[in-house]
Amino acid sequence: MERPGDSSNGTDFVAVRVTSAGSDGIRSLPGSDASDRNIGGGVGPRRALSFSQAYKMRHRTPQVFTAWQTVVLSFQSLGIVYGDLGTSPLYVFSSISLPAPPDEADLLGILSLILWTLTLMSLVKYVLIVLRADDHGEGGTFALYSLLRQHVSFKAGAGMPAAQVTRLASDLDLKFHSKIMRKKGSWIHGFLERSVAAQACITYTVLLGTCMVMGDGALTPAISVLSAVQGIQSRSPQIEQKHVVMMSVVILLLLFLFQQMGTSRVSFSFSPIMIAWFVSLSMIGLYNIVQHYPPVLKAVSPHYIYYYFAKNGAAGWEQLGAVILCITGAEAMFADLGHFNKASIQMAFSVLVYPSLILGYSGQTAYLIKNPGDMGTAFYSSVPGPLFWPMFVVATLAAIVASQSLISASFSIIRQSIALGCFPRATVRHTSDEYEGQVYCPEINYLLMVLCILITVGFQGGPQIGQAFGVAVIWVMLITTALMTVVMVVIWEVHAVWAGAFFFGYLAIEGMYMSSLMNKVSQGGWVPFAISAFFLAVTLSWTYGRKKKGEYEAKHMVGGEELSALVGSCARVPGVCFFFTDLINGVPPIVRHYAEHTGCLRDLLLFVTVRTLPVRSVLPEERFLVAPVMAAAAAADDDEMMTMTVGVYRSVVQYGYMDKQDMEGDEFLDSVVAALKEVAGGGEEEAEMMGLAWRSGVSIVIGRTILTASEGQLGWFKRFVLDHLYRFLQKNFRSTCAALKIDHAKTLQVGMRYKID
Repeated sequence: MERPGDSSNGTDFVAVRVTSAGSDGIRSLPGSDASDRNIGGGVGPRRALSFSQAYKMRHRTPQVFTAWQTVVLSFQSLGIVYGDLGTSPLYVFSSISLPAPPDEADLLGILSLILWTLTLMSLVKYVLIVLRADDHGEGGTFALYSLLRQHVSFKAGAGMPAAQVTRLASDLDLKFHSKIMRKKGSWIHGFLERSVAAQACITYTVLLGTCMVMGDGALTPAISVLSAVQGIQSRSPQIEQKHVVMMSVVILLLLFLFQQMGTSRVSFSFSPIMIAWFVSLSMIGLYNIVQHYPPVLKAVSPHYIYYYFAKNGAAGWEQLGAVILCITGAEAMFADLGHFNKASIQMAFSVLVYPSLILGYSGQTAYLIKNPGDMGTAFYSSVPGPLFWPMFVVATLAAIVASQSLISASFSIIRQSIALGCFPRATVRHTSDEYEGQVYCPEINYLLMVLCILITVGFQGGPQIGQAFGVAVIWVMLITTALMTVVMVVIWEVHAVWAGAFFFGYLAIEGMYMSSLMNKVSQGGWVPFAISAFFLAVTLSWTYGRKKKGEYEAKHMVGGEELSALVGSCARVPGVCFFFTDLINGVPPIVRHYAEHTGCLRDLLLFVTVRTLPVRSVLPEERFLVAPVMAAAAAADDDEMMTMTVGVYRSVVQYGYMDKQDMEGDEFLDSVVAALKEVAGGGEEEAEMMGLAWRSGVSIVIGRTILTASEGQLGWFKRFVLDHLYRFLQKNFRSTCAALKIDHAKTLQVGMRYKID
């Protein structure tokens, strides 16, 4: 099947099916015949190519999980997804500070706020609505972004490099590209298609949400572990706060060092702890309800919320920043979706997590109604005396687990950011052969570890850490609400009334919490903004540098006539040369630089573009797009015509943002050359030339570009970003060669300076 592109140089790509059908290299496809049309007018059937290493991945049809597999994944999710949300009873009530000791009406009002916040934000919003917006099983902020990118043609000016937003007609045929047949596009869809500003707004909102999640990932371990360990002070007056901080730092160090074990091992180690925690929380909560105040669950009536605000006014409103802590970690249900599956996360929350939290908060409220003076130590004070030490151990272990959910979510989000070109190339290790979403990023892990320890030591377990935590939580949720509304209207085509009800309803709820928390910015709420600003500076510097690099290459690329002249003037030596480039259309200026300084080119030249699409995965048979490079030539009547530049081809290697990119070994190169033989415009003669060139040797050329801002052309800030921030990231993160895992023995890096104006 021909797949025409939208290229400016007339290149049409053909997809070459690649499978692991056998070891003899090439086999005919079912249904293929000699009438199949090839680019360049060649004849012959399309073939299948053998695959190995990373390309022998399983055929990723949507996985169908048995009931038992779903139960097992639900068990695992307890140790990864629900640690943070599940341990919030450790610190919610102790973070509330009313001017006067709370009475029964106050406590019932607070409990009513907690119950309705848990229900509306966690159960209704995330479990029932947001989890439906997965990108073929992948969740998180970037999953929403990729869904929008699949349905809206983003332009180069929308905050992303041109290479990241270029679309080909073949994209719509990909297995994991969402396919929705619209009878009539909505006006909002049309507006987003036309408006670069709106697209840029969505892009930067996604980047901000990603950075806020990273801030959440640094704050979660600090507050969870500190809250659990602080309970020991109630049993020994000799234990001071500095000792609690020291113990917390040691626990956090061990936790982050344990991450390299992988998500599966971590989850199977942590899930039994969380089951013990939820069962204990439920039982102690039920005991306190029966023992102290059996009708406490009447707080489900929202009129207690009205009485609470009527009595406490502004003082009650200020405590909303503490109440919002009851849903810390709810975002992990969506962000960690790729580690598990939708049904398992919904099952774990509905069957165990939600009921346990209701009983836990209700039990603490029942205890406090009889003992209002214990508000500052609500959790440990409500635990029956004989059970204190067992619960202290379980709570401390559960707090360690709580830290895991946002750490795992941070790894997933960084991986997606790297794949879509929004973050420098960090190391991403796949820790499971069974579940592709389970990854580990050592650089991010140790960066979060340092930030977390600094927060723990800096705040010394004071109330400011809770204020900082609440700010991070509510901003992530506001961003998710905004993106979900766009998804509802543009992709799901939900009626504007229902989409508006979702947006304004949750904007009112989350805006109310945010208004309370923003008063606490000076009291610790600045921390998530500082962390987000750091990651945002890295992200925006990287995307801006990549954007300017792409613009320079597009402006100075080698034209068709110049390419023909270069090929004709250079000495041709036997062999194959792979030029890796970010340009999907056109020849990069590095080729001109290479030819001028070497004076020779290989017999067979192939320009390879590794393209990461905003889709979850690209199947092996959709991996390659190949075509001969067409150049303009003057015909006898002085009209230009397109002719094939002999021995020069282009290949696009496509991946999804969740695919492994591994090009080590000869078989990847073998597969590309074999694919070229299938589209050879010169028939048997050209195919024989390709085979001879392949046997003569292979070299891989990668450009090592340095961006330099022109004096006087750019403002001082843009020059600073290009000359210092982007160059620092380029030097200190992984190179293109390392990220693509190309065979180093055959690789040549060619340096070139780009003067950006």
